Amino acid sequence: MATIEIANQLKANDLANQVKTDLKRRQISITGIAPSETAEHIKNSFNRHLHYTLVKDRNGATSRDYYQALAHTVKDHLVSRWIRTHQHYYDTDPKRVYYLSMEFYMGRTLTNTMVNLGIQDACDDATYKLGLDIEELESIEEDAGLGNGGLGRLAACFMDSMATLGLAAYGYGIRYDYGIFEQKIEHGWQVEKPDEWLRYGNPWEAARPEYVLPVRFYGRIEQTEQGSKWVNTKLVYAMAYDTPVPGYGNNTVNILRLWSAKAPNNFDLKFFNNGEYLQAVCDRNLAENISRVLYPNDRCFEGRELRLKQEYFLVSASLQDIIRRYQASKPGDFECARSSFACFIDKVAIQLNDTHPSLAIPELMRILIDEEGMTWQAAWNIVTKTCAYTNHTVLPEALERWPVPLFEKLLPRHLQIIYFINHLFLEEVQLHWPGDIERLQRMSLVEEGEEKKINMAHLSIVGSHAVNGVSRIHTEIIKNGIFKDFYEMYPEKFQNKTNGITPRRWLLMCNPSLSTVISEKIGDDWITNLSALHKLTEYQNDENVLRSIMDAKLLNKSKLAAYIKKEFGIDVNPNSMFDIQVKRIHEYKRQLMNCLYVITLYNRIRKGQSLDMVPRTVMIGGKAAPAYHMAKLTIKLINNVANVCNNDPTISEKLKVVFLENYRVSLAEIIIPAADLSQQISLAGTEASGTGNMKFMLNGAVTIGTLDGANVEMMEEVGEENFFMFGMTEEEVEQLWKDGYYPKLYYEQNAELKEALDQINGGFFSPEDPGLFRDIFNSLVFHDRFCVLKDFESYVNCQQRVNDLYKFPEQWAKMCLLNIAASGKFSSDRTISEYAKDIWGVTPTDVKLPPPPSSEPTTTASE
Repeated sequence: MATIEIANQLKANDLANQVKTDLKRRQISITGIAPSETAEHIKNSFNRHLHYTLVKDRNGATSRDYYQALAHTVKDHLVSRWIRTHQHYYDTDPKRVYYLSMEFYMGRTLTNTMVNLGIQDACDDATYKLGLDIEELESIEEDAGLGNGGLGRLAACFMDSMATLGLAAYGYGIRYDYGIFEQKIEHGWQVEKPDEWLRYGNPWEAARPEYVLPVRFYGRIEQTEQGSKWVNTKLVYAMAYDTPVPGYGNNTVNILRLWSAKAPNNFDLKFFNNGEYLQAVCDRNLAENISRVLYPNDRCFEGRELRLKQEYFLVSASLQDIIRRYQASKPGDFECARSSFACFIDKVAIQLNDTHPSLAIPELMRILIDEEGMTWQAAWNIVTKTCAYTNHTVLPEALERWPVPLFEKLLPRHLQIIYFINHLFLEEVQLHWPGDIERLQRMSLVEEGEEKKINMAHLSIVGSHAVNGVSRIHTEIIKNGIFKDFYEMYPEKFQNKTNGITPRRWLLMCNPSLSTVISEKIGDDWITNLSALHKLTEYQNDENVLRSIMDAKLLNKSKLAAYIKKEFGIDVNPNSMFDIQVKRIHEYKRQLMNCLYVITLYNRIRKGQSLDMVPRTVMIGGKAAPAYHMAKLTIKLINNVANVCNNDPTISEKLKVVFLENYRVSLAEIIIPAADLSQQISLAGTEASGTGNMKFMLNGAVTIGTLDGANVEMMEEVGEENFFMFGMTEEEVEQLWKDGYYPKLYYEQNAELKEALDQINGGFFSPEDPGLFRDIFNSLVFHDRFCVLKDFESYVNCQQRVNDLYKFPEQWAKMCLLNIAASGKFSSDRTISEYAKDIWGVTPTDVKLPPPPSSEPTTTASE
C-alpha cells in the first residue's frame, strides 16, 4: 500500500469548510433521509414554539430562543412515545429496574435525542430552511453536569442502553441546582465557578408537583408496644422532575426522575409579628440546600452532614415512589394483591450505583417493618433479593465510613436497624468461623476505633443478593483483596460486569465522519450491535478504507485545533500527533508522569537530541476536587510547563502543550474523535475500569496504558501488538511494596528523570516562585504512593515505540482500524444485557413500540 500522505490529501487551509460539510452529512438515521414534509412539519412546529411557548418573533429572538424552540420541537416527538411507553408498561406489568445513583452526568440532550429518534436529517433540513445553523444551536445547550466523572457518565450510558434494550427501567437521582463546577484557569491555577446549568431553564424536564414526598430527618426513637417509632422528626419534601430518556429507534422512552428538595409549605403568620420572619425564611432555605449543589470532592470520603442528608433524601424519596408504583401497577400474570408485598421481589430490582445509595437497605427495612408491619425475617428476605450493589473503587480513602454520632443524630432509626443487621450478620460469621475474633472485627458493619463508624460497603454487601465489580481485574481485586472475607463467606454473590459505553453518543453522534465510513462498509447494524464492528478487520489492508478513516480523523483534528485556537489562542498543527489525557486530576491517574515526559521531550529538543521525534501536541484536561491540593498544584505545573514550551520558538514546531480548560461531556465529544494517542496510565490495581479508554478506542485512537482496569480486556480484544502496554502488573506493584519501595533510588539512577524533577524543584518552571512545586518533588521522590518514578523508564521506552510507529501512516492507520474493530465488547448494551440476565432477572426486547398519533392524546396510569 502506498504511504498515506495526509497533508497532501487535505490542505489545512481548506479544512474548516470540509469539517463543516462533513458534520452536515447526516447519512445514518433510523428511517433514512426524512421526507420534505417531515422537515416542513418541524419548521412549522419550531415557529409555533417560538411564538407561543417563548413569546418571541424573528425580530426579537436570540440564538438561545432558537435553541429553546428547537428543543421544544424535538421534545414534541418524545411526548407521544413517552406516554405510549408507560401505557405499555402498565398493560404488560413487567419487572421494573430502578437504578439509584447520586450522579447522572448526562451532558447535552438535543443532538442525542434527534439521533435516537431518527429525526436528525429532518431537523437539519428545517433549520437550514429557517436560515439557522444547527451546530450553533446545539452548542448553546448547557451540559447537565450532575456528576464528577466516570461514575455519573456510566449511569448516563446505562440509561441510554436500558431504553434501547426495551427494559422497563427508571433512573433516580438528585436535581442539583448546581452541577460539577465550571473550571476556569487563571494564571495557571484552577478557579471554580458555579455551574448554573438551570439559569435559562431546562426544556427537557417535566416537573411533577403531584409527586411531592415527605423525607424525615433527626428526631428520636420511642419504644412502644408496636415496636420502635421514629418521632419528633424534621420534614423536607422531595419534588420530582422527569427527564425523558429515548431508546435508539424503538420508540421506547424511559424516565430519569430527579428529586429537588422543598421546604414544608406551612408558614405561620405569627412570624410577621414576633420578629422571627427572616429566620423562618432562612430555615426554609436550609431545608432546600439538600439539593443545592453536587459534592465535587471524589478524591476521598468526607463525612459531611449535608452529604449524608443528600444520600438519605435520594433513597427515601425513591423508595416511596417505587412502592407507590408497585402498588398502583396492574396485576398482570401475578395473582397477588398489590396491597401486600408478596410479589415485590418478582416486580422490583434495585441497583445501587456504589455505596452512596446504600441507605436504601435500612430504609426499605424500616418501611417494611415500621410502616407495613412485617417481621424482620420477611422484610430482610425482600430487601436482600431486591437490592444489588456495584462497587466502583478499591482506594481505601474513597470508601464511605460514616461516623456513628452523625448517624445517630440524623437517622437514629436507621442506625438502630444497622446495628441489628450487624448483630445477626456477626452471629452468622461466628457460625462459619468460630472463635475468629479478628475476622469478626474485619467484617463488622460497625468499625471500632477512636470514633465508631458504619462501613457502607460492608452494609451494601450484606444487604444485597449480588455484588459486582466493573472490570475483570477490578472484580478479582475486590474478591481477593478488600472484600476477601465476604467473598469467602458469600462467593455466589460476587460477579463481574465490565463497563461499557453507548455507541450512539460516543460514535454515531460525536463522530459522524467516521460513522459514515463504517456504515458505508459494513452497514448500520453496529449502532445497536457493536460487535458487528469486527467486520472491519476485512478492510485492514484496504488502502482506500484506511485513507478514509484517516481523512475522518484529520477532519476531527482540525475541528479540535480550531476550538483550541478560538478558546486558548494556541496554534496547533492538525498533522502533529494528538496525544491526549483527559480525566479527573488525581495522583493515581498519574498526570504527573505525563508531565515529566513532556519535560523530558522539551529537554531533548533543546539539546538537539530529537531528530527522530515526530511533531506532537500533548493535551491534558480534567478537573481537580476544590480541596485537593496536590491535584490543583498538578494543574498549575502543567500550565507552567505549557507556557514554557509554547513560547520557546526553538521547540514549538516539535512540541505543543495544551491544558484543556473545563473538561466536560460536550468537550469530550470534540476531543475524543480527534485523538491519535489515548493515555490510560494509572497505576495497575487502582482504576476500577475506566470508560474514557473505551471511547478513545471506539473512535480510532491507539492506547498507551498499564494493565489496569478495563485496559486489560481492551488489550486482549485488540491484541498486544496493537496496544502500547508498559509498567508493572498489579501483582508486581503488590510485591514492590512488600519488598520495600524507595523512589529516591529511581530519581538518582535515571538522569533524564532527575533533570526533570530538579527543574520542577528548582523553579525552572516557576521562576517567580522557585519553591512553588516543592510539594510535588517531595511527594514523588520521598513517598510516590502511585509509583510514578518506578514506571517512568518503562513509560518513556513505550512512548518511543509510539513515536517510531507514527512515522509510518499506513501502519498507524491499520492499528486505528483494528482498535475500532475490536471495541465491540465495550458497548453498554452488552453490559446492561449481562446485568439484566445475571442480576435483575429481566429480558431485553427488540420490540419496537408504535407511537400513537400525535393528534390523539392518550391517558395512562401515573408514572
